[in-house]
Amino acid sequence: MTPIRAKTMGAPLTRLDGPAKVTGTAPYAFEHQVQRPTYAHPIQATVARGRVREMDTAAAEKLDGVVAVLTVFDAPELSDTSDGELSILQDDRVHFRGQLIGAVIAESLEIARHAAGLVRVDYAEEPHDAELRADHPRLYAPETMLEDKPTDTEEGDVDAALATAAVTVDQTYTTPLEHNNPMEPHASIAIWDETAGTPQVTLYDSTQGVHVVRKTLAPIFGLEPDQLRVIAPHVGGGFGAKGAPHAHNVLVLLAAQRSGGRPVELALTRQQMFALVGYRTSTIQRVRLAADPSGTLTALSHEVIEQTSAVKEFAEQTAVASRMMYATPNRRTTHRLAPLDVPVPFWMRAPGLCPGMFATEVALDELAGACGVDPLELRVRNEPRTDPETGNPWSGRRLIDCLRTGAERFGWADRDPLPRNRIDGRWLLGTGVAAATYPASANPGNAARIAYRPDHRYTVQIGAADIGTGTWTALTQIAADALDRDTDAIDLQIGDTDLPVATVAGGSSGLSSWGTAIVAAARAFRDRHGENPSPGAEVTVEAPENKDADRFAIHSFGAQFAEVAVDRDTGEIRVPRMLGVFSIGRAVNARTLRSQLIGGMTMGLSMALHEESVRDPRFGHIVTQDLATYHISTHADVHDIDATWLEETDEHANPMGARGAGEIGIVGAAAAIANAVHHATGVRVRDLPITGDKLLD
Repeated sequence: MTPIRAKTMGAPLTRLDGPAKVTGTAPYAFEHQVQRPTYAHPIQATVARGRVREMDTAAAEKLDGVVAVLTVFDAPELSDTSDGELSILQDDRVHFRGQLIGAVIAESLEIARHAAGLVRVDYAEEPHDAELRADHPRLYAPETMLEDKPTDTEEGDVDAALATAAVTVDQTYTTPLEHNNPMEPHASIAIWDETAGTPQVTLYDSTQGVHVVRKTLAPIFGLEPDQLRVIAPHVGGGFGAKGAPHAHNVLVLLAAQRSGGRPVELALTRQQMFALVGYRTSTIQRVRLAADPSGTLTALSHEVIEQTSAVKEFAEQTAVASRMMYATPNRRTTHRLAPLDVPVPFWMRAPGLCPGMFATEVALDELAGACGVDPLELRVRNEPRTDPETGNPWSGRRLIDCLRTGAERFGWADRDPLPRNRIDGRWLLGTGVAAATYPASANPGNAARIAYRPDHRYTVQIGAADIGTGTWTALTQIAADALDRDTDAIDLQIGDTDLPVATVAGGSSGLSSWGTAIVAAARAFRDRHGENPSPGAEVTVEAPENKDADRFAIHSFGAQFAEVAVDRDTGEIRVPRMLGVFSIGRAVNARTLRSQLIGGMTMGLSMALHEESVRDPRFGHIVTQDLATYHISTHADVHDIDATWLEETDEHANPMGARGAGEIGIVGAAAAIANAVHHATGVRVRDLPITGDKLLD
């Protein structure tokens, strides 16, 4: 691909949407001004499986200010009920605890919440299964994994290599349920207008993709796409959970049909989010490695057990990185799912690769110890020349450069190879390393519109989303470079289905997908209208296909380093230093890029030491369903954390030469910390999160 010129690309431009956000004038989903709004509060099932026999709504309906009550017995019918997660209130079945079974619409949020508590529900309860086990009797292999990846792969003779190897590792690693907890809860405002005879529906939503919401929800309600407008100019985080509509979106639209034409506002509580908007599945991962005495891999086996929901399948591709990360002649990866009576899992930052790389990178650390090889050097020795999965050449694999650069900056050469050999008072000190990778993808079907205005500025339109990552700023920089203008000549418009189609902000593909469309539109505009266009000049262009995507393996890579201090008496763990060095192609905005990488690393620290959603299998619900009991990293946990990247341009990725960086920061971070904890204490923890009790013998 022909790269665009560097005028503002890479510059640390401050966020263009910053003033609006810090002054409170940037409207989030629940803050859009509408006339005579009503408010909805969900009614959720309090059993994990069974049937709703009766819903007594009399007390709620008598309450002053209640507009309507929705139940499974009288809700409007949906046109398409094929999606098990989204086809709510269409029958009396309960598939998991917390499932939506109704809602109260009222004049105020407080009245709606109070009235919802007055609805009495009688259930015919049935036995349920809400516990993931390695020996679960209903484990099965799904047809495909997330991103259409094959479920199992096999190369060579893994069993024979394991049986004859000089050195082997055979361990099981587990990661817990984790829940996305963006600052802005999932929220929507729905307006169902039938005054013209044909429904015209507007949905203000907190989403990572307005066009994805419209494409999914319109057929469920029997609407043509142009009958549903979705608006989301500002989104307060998502981490994947807002990458597609969930049941609450359907609920607010059902409520809007019953509200007499008035807008309905719905904002989920923090507690409700733990049952309704997805989560990262727990995993049980058996990793087996075989190597010669030098640490060169002769076999790798990565077998994953995880959960899905009985009501709708979600298959996370946890072992996919093991298919391409290191060279070995014998390789096996498998995935098995347990269908449980629980909510549907969904995307959470770096799905699959984040939990999967925890297991393999800790296993590699164990292999390095068994071989007496430095953990960093072990990774270098197993570097593949081409992509082991496809055989394609790399578009730019610089993992060794990341490892070497990070080692020099981190002071890795001074590391004592023996565990539990550095002590500072009551603190045991240790350092660890892990590698990271994430595919660099761009979704097809994006388009952009550019128009020249009488005030000599350019309007650039695309239905993209800014979930707090800096899209407003980065796309403006891309447009300015492609048009050969300053950024203050660009008026970017995003977050609306009235704008040209754009794919979701997910899979670290947003900037690549949208930026490619904008560059294509800018080039078409300049070809058609020249360097001095007339006011009113306009083009709309769809992004071209990247022909290099099938000829090259396009991935980002990184090296994560961590230092830990462990209290020898209590097991308290502190992380004084973290460093990440990444190969992510060209930086579009150095300031927002660093923010993304550090944010991912901090989330990896949180994964390593804190995050765990605890489900009580007796009742099927998450008991840690708030930020008081679901712990995440805070300022006190983050000390000296730094991220940097190699100077490069990936000409095969897209015309910007950039690869996605939203997710690679979390990959490998937990493994680096776990490896550092072992180096400090001599205790190997294979089950996240790493808490003090797991270190006390």
